[in-house]
Amino acid sequence: MVLALSRGLALAVAVGTLVLLLAGETRSSDAVARIDPILTARLPGRRAMHYSPPVIGRRAWLTQSLVGAGILLMPRGARAQSPAGVFRVGWLSPAGSEAGGANLDALREGLSALGYQEGRNLAIESRWADGGSEQLPTLARELINLKVDVICTAGTQATRAARGVTSTLPVIFANVAFPVQQQLVASYARPGGNVTGVAFDGAEYGKRLELLKEIVPRLARVALIYNPENQGSVLALEETRRWARSLSITVEPYRIRGPHDLDEAFSGITRSHPDAMMTTADPLIAAYRGRIVAFAAKQRLIAMYPGKEYLEVGGLVFYGGSIPEMYRRVAVYVDRIRKGAKASELPVEQPTKFDTVINARAAKALGLTIPAAVLLRADQVLD
Repeated sequence: MVLALSRGLALAVAVGTLVLLLAGETRSSDAVARIDPILTARLPGRRAMHYSPPVIGRRAWLTQSLVGAGILLMPRGARAQSPAGVFRVGWLSPAGSEAGGANLDALREGLSALGYQEGRNLAIESRWADGGSEQLPTLARELINLKVDVICTAGTQATRAARGVTSTLPVIFANVAFPVQQQLVASYARPGGNVTGVAFDGAEYGKRLELLKEIVPRLARVALIYNPENQGSVLALEETRRWARSLSITVEPYRIRGPHDLDEAFSGITRSHPDAMMTTADPLIAAYRGRIVAFAAKQRLIAMYPGKEYLEVGGLVFYGGSIPEMYRRVAVYVDRIRKGAKASELPVEQPTKFDTVINARAAKALGLTIPAAVLLRADQVLD
C-alpha cells in the first residue's frame, strides 16, 4: 500500500508541475523549435541519423520526464503484456524444424489467407522435439507458460502431450489417425473437452495395399514401418493388417521410435526381402523420409508412402489426403477459436479428397512398369 501511495503521489506531483510550467512555456516558440529535431528524427520511414543532442526546453524535458515516470509507475505485469489484438499460437511437433518446417509453413499459409500476419495480429511460438518424443510434455508446458491462446499439434504424440498439461486451452491437431479410438475426442461430431482438429479415418491404408497389389500382382509380403510410441501409428498397423488379410498379404512390422532405430529396421527389412514397403502417416517417421526413401531405392523396393513429401525426395508412390492441406485447415479452427468458438463444439474434419501420385523417374530407376490403368487414374505423374 505504501508503494502504491508513493507512486500515486509522485505522478500527481509530476502532472501538477507540468501544468504550472507549461503555461509560461507556451509564450515562447523557441522551445518548440528546439524540440522539432527530436520529433523529425523519429518519424516512421526515416533512416536513423547521427546528430548532436539538441538543446531542449522545459516543455520537452517535462514531457519526457512525465512519460518516463508513467512507465516506471506502470504495474510490471502491464509492461509485459502482448500488444493489443495479437493472437498467440503455439506449435508443438515431435520432429525437428528442418524436417517438419513444411507443416508449420502450411499452417502459416492458412492463417495468412484468413488475414493473420505475424508481427501485426499474430505471434507464433514453436517448439520442436527433434525426434525426442519424451521432451514433448516439457515443451508443451513451455508454450503454456508463454501464455499462448491455442496450441496446434503435429500428430498424436504432440496432441497427447499438450492435452496432458492443459484441460482448458484449445488444442488443435492435424495428421492424427483414429482420434475417437485413441480417446482424444468423444466423437467426430462433438469432440468435447479442449481437443479437436483434422484426422485420418483409416480407409486409406486398405487402398494403399490395393494399389500396391495392382502395381505388383505377385505381392505377398509387405514391410510396414511404424512408431510404437504413437498409438495412432499402432492402430494404423492394426488397420493395415485387417485389410491385408482380405488380400492374402502378410504385413511385417518394423518399429522406429527415433533415429537410433533406423539402422536396425533397415537391417531387418534387408534380411527379410519383402515384396514392397510402406510407412504409417507418423510425423516422426516422416522426419526421416530422406533416409527411408534412399534405403528403399538402394534395396530396389517398391514402396508406398502416406505423404507426397516422400516423393519430393525420390519416393515411388503416394496415396492419401494432403497432409499440408490438413495444416492449412487447422488455421480455420484457430480463426474460429479467436472469434469465440469452443474446441469442444468444433467437429473433427476428415480429408474428402484422396490423390494418387506416381514418381515416373523412381519407377524407371527400379525398372518397374506401372500398369496403364494405374497411370490413367493417377492425379499426378512426376516425370
